[in-house]
Amino acid sequence: MSKTQENKKIAQRWLELITEHKIEEICEMTTLDWQMHGGLPGLSLGPDGVRQLFASFGDIKQTWTIEDIIAEGDKVVVRATNTCTQDSFFGIPAHSRQQTFTAIFIHTIINGKIAETWRNADDLGRVLQLGALIQPGNSGQEL
Repeated sequence: MSKTQENKKIAQRWLELITEHKIEEICEMTTLDWQMHGGLPGLSLGPDGVRQLFASFGDIKQTWTIEDIIAEGDKVVVRATNTCTQDSFFGIPAHSRQQTFTAIFIHTIINGKIAETWRNADDLGRVLQLGALIQPGNSGQEL
């Protein structure tokens, strides 16, 4: 199996483990200085950051479905769809509503471990599915 194919398998397994909520196995797949961009701000590096990330989810049931995996060199891009239910998202109560959203992850994989993850997800779509209303902010100027 080529290094590119191995890296694709690692990225695929990472999402499978998230679906299975196997946090310690995910920690074993990450480097000691792993970091996530576009996720929860202020995460620690490495496995502690993985644990913090999952602790922030609260009670969640989720299934990731991979739509595409593209790899070149040490980078793997995964486009996936998540179907989940959780207590709340960004402080918005979910009231047991199922949410479906898409996300793209770009992983840097070094020596068989994920060293860095970039996340771009349809978080706005999620909050709208939960019934959040978007209202214009006040610019501080009188109209």
